[in-house]
Amino acid sequence: MKLNLPLALVVAILITGCSNDSTKKDNKVEELLSQMTLDEKVGQLNQYAVGPELTGPGEKTGQTKVRYDQLLSGQVGSVLNVLGAKNGREMQKQVVENTRLGIPLVFGYDVIHGYKTIFPIPLGESASWDLELMEATARVAAVETSAAGVQWTFAPMMDVGRDPRWGRVMEGAGEDTYLGAEIAKARVKGFQGSDLSSTNTIAACAKHFAGYGFSESGKDYNNVYMGQHMLLNTVIPPFKASAAVGVATFMNSFNDLDGIPSTANPYLLRDLLKGDWKYDGMVVSDWNSVGELIPHGVARNKYEAARMAINAGSDMDMEGAAYVENLKQLVEKGEVSMNVLDDAVRRVLTLKQRLGLLDDPYKYFDEAREAEQMMKKEHLDLARDAARKSIVLLKNQGNLLPLKGKRIAVIGPLAKDKDTPIGNWRAAADPNSAVSLFEGLTEGMPDVNFTYAEGCKLSIGPNNFANELQIENNDRSGFAEAIRVARSAEVVIMNLGEPAYMSGEARSRSEIGLPGLQLELLKEVYKVNKNIVLVLMNGRPLTIEWESENIPAIVEAWHLGSMAGHAIADVLSGKYNPSGKLTMSFPRSVGQIPVYYNHKMTGRPSTGSNMVFYTHHMDVERSPRYPFGYGLSYSIFSYSPVTLIDSVKTAGTSITAKVTVTNNSAADGEEVVQLYIRDVVGSITRPVLELKGFQKSMIKAGESKEFTFEITDELLSFYRRDFSFGTEPGEFEVFVGPSSAQLQSASFTLK
Repeated sequence: MKLNLPLALVVAILITGCSNDSTKKDNKVEELLSQMTLDEKVGQLNQYAVGPELTGPGEKTGQTKVRYDQLLSGQVGSVLNVLGAKNGREMQKQVVENTRLGIPLVFGYDVIHGYKTIFPIPLGESASWDLELMEATARVAAVETSAAGVQWTFAPMMDVGRDPRWGRVMEGAGEDTYLGAEIAKARVKGFQGSDLSSTNTIAACAKHFAGYGFSESGKDYNNVYMGQHMLLNTVIPPFKASAAVGVATFMNSFNDLDGIPSTANPYLLRDLLKGDWKYDGMVVSDWNSVGELIPHGVARNKYEAARMAINAGSDMDMEGAAYVENLKQLVEKGEVSMNVLDDAVRRVLTLKQRLGLLDDPYKYFDEAREAEQMMKKEHLDLARDAARKSIVLLKNQGNLLPLKGKRIAVIGPLAKDKDTPIGNWRAAADPNSAVSLFEGLTEGMPDVNFTYAEGCKLSIGPNNFANELQIENNDRSGFAEAIRVARSAEVVIMNLGEPAYMSGEARSRSEIGLPGLQLELLKEVYKVNKNIVLVLMNGRPLTIEWESENIPAIVEAWHLGSMAGHAIADVLSGKYNPSGKLTMSFPRSVGQIPVYYNHKMTGRPSTGSNMVFYTHHMDVERSPRYPFGYGLSYSIFSYSPVTLIDSVKTAGTSITAKVTVTNNSAADGEEVVQLYIRDVVGSITRPVLELKGFQKSMIKAGESKEFTFEITDELLSFYRRDFSFGTEPGEFEVFVGPSSAQLQSASFTLK
C-alpha cells in the first residue's frame, strides 16, 4: 500500500499554496485571509464542543471559562452542540462583536437520521433502496436542523460495513460499495440542496475517511488491515462519489491504515482527496483524533500530533486543542509552512462563505422559523412512509401475514417502548416520543382485541454515554403472564430486539443474538402458541438461527424513528405491502463473520456438497442466513431469463440487459430488480458478484414489466493491478434477480 510517502508529502506542502484556484477567486475569503494574524489563522482551525453532548472521552468540567475566553479572542472557528436559534444567535453575536475581524462561527451537530422528526436509522432506511426517499428525509433533517441554528452535520457515514458486531453499521448503508455510493450521493444532495447558502440547507460531511468500517473484530476504534486494491475498489468509491457531487466537508476516521492513522495520512488526504480528486472542501478530524495520534504511538505529544495532522491535510482539529496550542509555534519554527496553514484556513473560510455566513452571520437564527418547522405534519408523514419502506419481511410461512385474527397477543419488552424506536444518534429528539408498536396496532386495527404482556425486562444504561450493559438476565417473573396471554390468542406478535443504545458508536458486541432473556421467552411462548409473528427492532444484523428455523413469520423493523409503531402496523395489517431488501447480510453464526455477498473467489472454492479440502466452516452452511438484497413481499414475483442485445461489447459503447418481471399475485407490490456483474478473469482477483444497478418499481397484480439496464465502461472499470483505473477485456457474466442469491444470468465479451 502506498501510504508511506514522505516525498509526496514534501511535494504536497510545496504546491499547496497554488492549489484551490477556485476558492482564491473569492475576494472576501482572500481579503480576510490577508488581514489575519497568525493567532487568528490558527483559531479558525480549532473546534470545540460547548453544548451538553459529548461524543468522546475526557472530562469537560472546568474548561467552560477557557473556551469562552478563546471564543472572544478569535481562537475558535467552529463549535459543536449549541442548539436553538436563540442560543446560536447569542453566541454568534459574542464572537462577531468581540473579535477583531468578526469572523463568524460555523455551528455543527451530529444529525444522522433526523433532528426532531426522527427517520429510520440509516442502515434501516437503506433497506428501502429508494434514493429519492433518502434524499427527501435528509432534506427534512436539513430544514429542521438549520431552523435550530445549526449549519453543519457530521453525516452521512459512508463506511462500507461487513461486520455486524461493529455497532456503527447502524449509521451506514451496509456491505455494498455501489449501493453505498448511490445512497451517499442522495443524502449529500438532501442535506445540501441546490444552494448551500440557503437558510434551509446544511453542509454535509463524508465520513469516516477511510477504512473505519473494517475495524478488526468489529471493535470500534480498532486497527484496520487491508491492501491498497481493497481500499481503492471497496472503501473509497462512496467518498469519491460524494466529492464529485460537492460534499462540503470530509471527516477523518479513527483507525490507521498500514500503520499510519488516517488523521495523519498524506496518501489519503494530500494524494487522493486534495490531489487526484482536486477536492476544494474542508477536512475535519473526528473527535480528538489529532490528539489520539499520541496513544496510536506515532506522536510523542500534541506538538508532534499537530504537525503530522496539518501537514498530512487535516484542516480543522475537533476537540483536540492540538492546533490551537501548537500551530503558531510550529509555523514560527518552520515545521509547518505558511502555505499549508493558509490552505487550511482558506478551506474553513470558504465553507463559511458557501454557507452565507460571511455575508450575514445571523441568517440561520430565526426563532419563529424554528418554532414553525419542527415535526410538521408533512415531516411526520414522510417519517411514516420512510419507516414502512424500510421494513424487510424475512419470513412468512403459511401466509401468516397480513394479520387475520381478531384475538392477538402482543408480547415483549419493546412492544410499548416509545424510546427504543428512536434509535441511537437521535439528535434533538425528545425521549419517549416515538409511536410504540402497541400504539400503532391498537390505533390502526381498532376491530382487533389486543392483549399485552411485557414478558421480560430489557434496558441498557440511562443515556447515550452509558458504558456498562444493563441487560436483565435473571428476572423471569413476567414469563407466566406472557404464556397465559399467548395461550388464549389466535396469533402472537413478539416484539424483541436491541434497545436503542445497544448499537451505535462504541457499541460493539462479541455476540449478536437477542440479548437478555428474550430468546428464552420466545421459546416458552412458542410451546403454547406456534402462530408467532416476530417483529425485530435492532440496529444491526442479528444471529437468529433458532428463530428462523421455528418462527413462521419474521419482520425486520430496525429502529424506525418517530412513526415506527404506525409503520409496522401498516405492514402487519396489510395496509402496506413490504418492499424492503437487506443491504447487509444476516450471518448464521458469529463465527461466519464477515459474511458478505461480493467476496472474492479463492483457489479452492466450493463446487458442491461433500467436499473437504475447500474454503468453508465444517460446522455451518457457507451461505448467510439472509443474504444481501433479500426481502419478501405479499406479492409473488417471477423473472424471465436475462437477455443481452449483443454478446460482444467494444470499449466506449454500452450493452443492454433486459428482464421481464411478472406479479403473479392479487396484491400490487413494489420490487427491487437488481443487476450484478462478474468479471470472470482480471489482473487481480475479482468479486464473485458486484451490484452494478437496481430499479425499484410498482408492479400491479397480474402485470408484467420489462426492465432494462445499460452496461457501460464505467460499470466495468476498477483499480487494476498497476492501480490505474479502467476496464480489462475478457468475459463478463450478467445477473439479474430479486436478491444476490436468486439470479438469472447471461454473458458477454468485452473487446
